[in-house]
Amino acid sequence: MTAPRARILGLGSYLPPRVVTNHDLTKMMDTSHEWIVERSGVEERRWVDPEEGNHTMGVKAARAAMADAGVEPGEIDCIIYATLSPDYYFPGCGVLVQRDLGLGHIPAYDIRQQCSGFVYGLQMADAFIRAGQYQKILLIGGEVHSRGLDKSTRGRTITVLFGDAAGAAVIGASDDPARGILTSRMHSDGTDAECLAMQYPGMAPNRDVFVNLDDVESGRIFPNMDGQKVFKTAVKRMPQVVQEVLADQGLTVADLAMLIPHQANLRINEMVAKLLHIDESKVHNNIQKYGNTTAATIPLCLEEARALGKIHPGDLVCAVAFGSGFTWGAVLMRW
Repeated sequence: MTAPRARILGLGSYLPPRVVTNHDLTKMMDTSHEWIVERSGVEERRWVDPEEGNHTMGVKAARAAMADAGVEPGEIDCIIYATLSPDYYFPGCGVLVQRDLGLGHIPAYDIRQQCSGFVYGLQMADAFIRAGQYQKILLIGGEVHSRGLDKSTRGRTITVLFGDAAGAAVIGASDDPARGILTSRMHSDGTDAECLAMQYPGMAPNRDVFVNLDDVESGRIFPNMDGQKVFKTAVKRMPQVVQEVLADQGLTVADLAMLIPHQANLRINEMVAKLLHIDESKVHNNIQKYGNTTAATIPLCLEEARALGKIHPGDLVCAVAFGSGFTWGAVLMRW
């Protein structure tokens, strides 16, 4: 008996109502709209209001995805939550979503692959569905970056990039053997793990406590990034893994109807498209409006591209991501 092919049955997203423009950031730090756009493409982003959190956004995105799929909460038998910014150090956001949605005693997996989190989650959900382990999986990618950023001039090179959001998908068995997830490839290389990281607070060797006053005052508690290293590695690894999934199915870039890249930097995505020789009309970007929402970027882009009529049933779609770790991966789907 042939294993069922997994497919995205529904998509949903949530964006905080608070819009923070580049001009708003100039009131917090020494920067300019032109400086930010030239380096990243970001024009504005969303930041959460005080009463919002990661899992509360995830719940709203999940409800939208279930409605889109025509699935009742009682049909969900597994949660996968991808984030680098959970509400609590532990437990993870998955159980908080399970509680708020009243989903019963189903398993909740929390995964930490940063910007690659959603594509890793897609591969994981695909494997579960094909194995018959679960029938309807709720995959969520959510981030609250705004509460963990250095909003002074010291932190501007990172802070200007990030936004808050959540995106979700319901994954289940496809009723059409020609549609669904065709293949996926995930990779990691920890050689340069500290090039894009938030190392404090933490429990690494040679630390007496989780966090101390010096960590706070020195700014070590904020993310750090070697931008040039990230850029060079991303534009190498993302095209490679897209070619890997296409080759696995005997396909080429010319067969793609839409490429959905992670939204880290518009300049990265433009270079990836150039290296793949794919027309910009086949690449959907929304970093201009939302910034880098890490694990939420892929579902946000998928839902938006579909709503704009860029994705149709039967289209070949590839989602690709690269992020901290370094981690990267791609998922090839027949929509």
